Amino acid sequence: MPRKDARPTGTPALAALAAAGVAHTPRTYAHDPSSGLGYGLEAAHALGVAPEQVFKTLVADVEGRLTVAVVPVTGRLDLKALAQAVGAKRAVMAEPHAAERATGYVVGGISPLGQRTRLPTVVDETVWLFDTVLVSGGRRGLDVELAPDDLVRLTAAVVAAVATD
Repeated sequence: MPRKDARPTGTPALAALAAAGVAHTPRTYAHDPSSGLGYGLEAAHALGVAPEQVFKTLVADVEGRLTVAVVPVTGRLDLKALAQAVGAKRAVMAEPHAAERATGYVVGGISPLGQRTRLPTVVDETVWLFDTVLVSGGRRGLDVELAPDDLVRLTAAVVAAVATD
């Protein structure tokens, strides 16, 4: 029988955090596909944390190059701001299949950490408002809580205003 304090394992995101020696807390919840909340808001509600503290991972096509955006689940990605943050003029949301193939994760469980192909990453500047934030741990029903500095460092992210209300 597994111990109650045993940490979930098995995702590249958790492996990347462990390999980097980064303090983090895996947070699991029962994913309910019929919740109607969207993955991020469902996680915030199930885990009892402020939705602004939970960040979703989106993949966009920025002038032919896949780019990751990490924004609060309470906001929307500003594609023009994302393009500007990486020195481009135009961005569109990536096709789900392309995002899954590049990251190695399924939509709804794409983590900014431990991706199959390391993609350029932009994290919304509101990340600095919290001591810790939650991002996908690499599968639906698994988030990981970590310090914003660690998230930015491990993803080599640019931090910019890329979310709108």
